[in-house]
Amino acid sequence: MKLNNKALVIFSGGQDSTTCLAWAMKQFDEVQAVTFAYGQRHKAEIDCAVDITKQLGIPHHILDLSLLSQIAPNALTRSDMEIETPADGGVPNTFVDGRNMLFLTFAAILAKQLDYHHLVTGVCQTDFSGYPDCRDVFVKSLGVTLNLAMDYPFVIHTPLMWLDKKETWALADELGYFDLVREQTLTCYNGVIGSGCGTCPACHLRQKGLDLYLAERS
Repeated sequence: MKLNNKALVIFSGGQDSTTCLAWAMKQFDEVQAVTFAYGQRHKAEIDCAVDITKQLGIPHHILDLSLLSQIAPNALTRSDMEIETPADGGVPNTFVDGRNMLFLTFAAILAKQLDYHHLVTGVCQTDFSGYPDCRDVFVKSLGVTLNLAMDYPFVIHTPLMWLDKKETWALADELGYFDLVREQTLTCYNGVIGSGCGTCPACHLRQKGLDLYLAERS
């Protein structure tokens, strides 16, 4: 089967997925986005995704995966849990068991209905925060499984896999979406759009990369 040049982007409205969406718009003839409502701590995340896709003219799907928050309680879905990063380098309590596996699986099901062969996700092994389902070996393994499970050729693209946050900012700038990513995306675990709260681990990682990039850019 000849693969068409159409891509479905897994889109959260955050820095990484927005950069991936911009990348996909340059790479593919047709692009759509899918966002998952899984009981995330801040509805603003979904609102950001809606606003950005509308602004860019990208068809956007929102799928309900709220069951995930019931069976895998974590600090990203439970407001009564403090966000913690283990001192021993273990998996932080913001990790949602099975999240990327389910996101890619449901995205693949939707992509097949759309007759799309390409999936794009913003997972990154370089700055993966200890999340096992952001590793390259996981993505490659799931790619094989999805192809076999649906007897349909999928290609999973991970444009940020080997980039650190400084390089991710550079890519957004190269693509012409630096200001949009900086001002309109939501990466913060405390739900603050743009520069964020400045105190959570996600904000620290984002700001450190931005500072390093701006030092080089100037």
